[in-house]
Amino acid sequence: SQSEQQMLSSKLECVQSIKDGVLVEAKCTESNLVTPFSQKGSGAKTQTQSSLKLFQVETETLYKKVDSEDLYVSSMLYEREHTEREVTGREVTELVWKLCLAHSASFETADLFMTLVFELRHLSLEALKALWQRSSFKCRDNWQPLIDALPSCATEACVVLMKEIIASREVEEDKVEYFFWSFSFIPKPTLGMIESLAPLLKSPGASQSCFLGITALLHRFCSAYNSCGDVPAVQSVMRTVGNFLGGNCTVQDSEGLSQMQLVLKAIGNAGLAAASLAPVLSLCASLKSNPIEIRLAAIQAFRRIPCSVKVSDLLSADE
Repeated sequence: SQSEQQMLSSKLECVQSIKDGVLVEAKCTESNLVTPFSQKGSGAKTQTQSSLKLFQVETETLYKKVDSEDLYVSSMLYEREHTEREVTGREVTELVWKLCLAHSASFETADLFMTLVFELRHLSLEALKALWQRSSFKCRDNWQPLIDALPSCATEACVVLMKEIIASREVEEDKVEYFFWSFSFIPKPTLGMIESLAPLLKSPGASQSCFLGITALLHRFCSAYNSCGDVPAVQSVMRTVGNFLGGNCTVQDSEGLSQMQLVLKAIGNAGLAAASLAPVLSLCASLKSNPIEIRLAAIQAFRRIPCSVKVSDLLSADE
């Protein structure tokens, strides 16, 4: 029937010549016949001929011997060769100017930006401050390359500079939020970072991202630092956050409710550092006069606190 008619007829023929177990020549002919509108086997036809021939056989392949001590396993993300030369603030300033002049959507811009991030990591705090004074300008498209590069730097000097920029209110609010969120992704936080950022929690109107970003950084620091609860800077941060609880998380209005929920979420972020607040959290969760949202948030704040911390009061609390 017409519905069963084959639309494409293809054929491939190859002749191979093999000598001493090695393919020395191959000749192929491929033909395709499209027949939806043809009659008696006619239609649109293509034919392709190909020929492969062996010209040469290498008798021996030499491999350069590599010392196994020179081999190592690493992530390919953001990896670059380490440079022994000293990076200067003037060089980085020129790099920022090049970024401003480069086309915004080009491979050159991407490479220049990654170079800027890696070179920032070699600068001291003093050099970074001088760089900020020279390079805090905006490009013609309202872009500030240095502002976008600083959060990816992740050194103590870069974090201290970001803190000073935040405190001086020299950049727009959305960039400040960008700074705070970047603190959550710093792979190896230092004590100096915590000491620098802690005062921001006491500033009037500290934002949600301020609380969550700093406490997330605190959690990562404590995950790699034994007995972090004994570190004065960590204690200072947790005292600041804990003071908002007021002893039992009592709130007076909807604004206070939102603020208390934020503080409890920040305490949950802090994890190991928040172990000292476990008794207060238990009281917040068990106090029946507290709104149910607060009681649930207090329970969730235990999510990173070690099981070794006594939570019997919480577990035995009445429904």
